[in-house]
Amino acid sequence: MYQTIRTELTDNIFFIYINRPDKMNALNQEVMTELALAIDEIYTNTQIKSAVITGTGEKAFVAGADIAEFLTISAQQGIELAKKGHVIFKRIEDSPKPIIAAVNGFALGGGCELAMACHFRIASANAEFGQPEVKLGLIPGYGGTQRLTALIGKGKALELMMTGNMINANDALAWGLVNYVVPSEELIAKAKEILKTIHTRAPLAIARVIKCANAAFDKDIDSYELEIAEFSACFATKDLQIGAAAFIKKEKAIFTGE
Repeated sequence: MYQTIRTELTDNIFFIYINRPDKMNALNQEVMTELALAIDEIYTNTQIKSAVITGTGEKAFVAGADIAEFLTISAQQGIELAKKGHVIFKRIEDSPKPIIAAVNGFALGGGCELAMACHFRIASANAEFGQPEVKLGLIPGYGGTQRLTALIGKGKALELMMTGNMINANDALAWGLVNYVVPSEELIAKAKEILKTIHTRAPLAIARVIKCANAAFDKDIDSYELEIAEFSACFATKDLQIGAAAFIKKEKAIFTGE
């Protein structure tokens, strides 16, 4: 079905592999189009409870954009390019099902932006992160200026974006850019471990947690009022009745997503 990505569904986890290892999994327009289709599948396929985005091979998650495409792009076409990236990455960020980035090497430029659009990140020990666009006369265009600042703070974000320097996995962990650093061979297992735990929780509540956390950075939304609304809506769900009853009985809750 796909030419530049590869997907598989295992134990209700949908794996999306950016699959251009000869190009360090660089993002081009075909990758972006196919990634958008894969994200749509996360939203619509009821067998999918969560997802992992990673890269093929051991060197790169996504080592940036396909720079050759930039040589023929006008300023007007740049608007369309950025808008397309924003829409796709916002769909990842707003997914009601958890999406983890399993960063297995270089996550640079658009690759770092893709990782940041996911709900959180796990890095292999050899991972490196950066927004080196200023070296090309560019700035991050897929939401990177905003998400990096939100994740690691304005000072560190500005330093990374203005120098174009990279940071290693341990620095990314210390700065709050990633949640865990693990040996390369344990990367996917760690993602599965976390997601299997999340799968045992109430899916409607998980979706509401994502929605409310995202709203904290949306200037057009009263995020506290949204939390009140989403909290109260939980009381109309079957899952809350199941969870509360199981807690009282000291039993394991089996949620239905209703």
